[in-house]
Amino acid sequence: MTRSHTPQVFRFAPSPNGYLHLGHAYSAILNYQMAQACGGRFLLRIENIDVARCRPEFEQAIYEDLAWLGLTWEEPVRRQSEHFLDYAKALDRLAAQDLLYSCFCTRGDILRAISAKPDWPRDPDDAPLYPGTCKPLSNANRRDKLAAGQHPAQRLDMEKAIRAVKAPLTWRECDVAGTEQVIPARPEFWGDAVLSRKDIMVSYHIAVVIDDALAGVSDVVRGKDLFMATSLHRLLQDLLVLPAPTYRHHDLVLDEAGRKLSKSRDAKSLRALRQEGLTPADIYRKLGLPKVATRV
Repeated sequence: MTRSHTPQVFRFAPSPNGYLHLGHAYSAILNYQMAQACGGRFLLRIENIDVARCRPEFEQAIYEDLAWLGLTWEEPVRRQSEHFLDYAKALDRLAAQDLLYSCFCTRGDILRAISAKPDWPRDPDDAPLYPGTCKPLSNANRRDKLAAGQHPAQRLDMEKAIRAVKAPLTWRECDVAGTEQVIPARPEFWGDAVLSRKDIMVSYHIAVVIDDALAGVSDVVRGKDLFMATSLHRLLQDLLVLPAPTYRHHDLVLDEAGRKLSKSRDAKSLRALRQEGLTPADIYRKLGLPKVATRV
């Protein structure tokens, strides 16, 4: 009997809170070319859980920019804002394991709590680790705060979560040549991470692991700035009994000052480069990538 071949699945998952720049183009093209090289599938996902910042015109621009670069993707495109129920179910599963607790602290509350501790540890995103202010609150205290109109975030109890893991957490990391190594996960570096925000019912971390699992993503190819996030994602995958993809964390496209390109620092967009007269071939040359072949 011939064993059926399951194609590898890659994805590009931008947020429509600004126009795509060269860094996005590099990641999108890399995913697309890897999918082509192995006869795999290429998916596009719109990460728009932050409905206050994400705008329809930016989403439309994503489709236009990627098509201009010669990329095609499967339909329908998964839009996170249409799938909050999936994330709520995952949060309920973690709550059923007693791994979440309500946190009413603001950023100002956290900064005041650690103000006399200049050496207070920080997470991989350089935010101060949560000092655990709300963890010992009684159920009565929590009810009182809710009755007073305070809206909590939901934090992962990291100590309990790590104890719930049944084996040492690792992930498979490949380089561009395909050499694989096993990386030990260190989710404790994130402390009691927020999984459900006060303003949005879900955080990036829980949404991305649910989306990847539901889409059958086998290979996550993303920038090195998300390398440390993989530890937290692997923990959530284990707790929710989700498959773990193979990861590749590629180099970042940097600006003239050696910083990664960023929408917040007004990195020049693909749209602006196109208006200046650059062609898709020019973009590929800038990124050091071969031009994609049109898939038949």
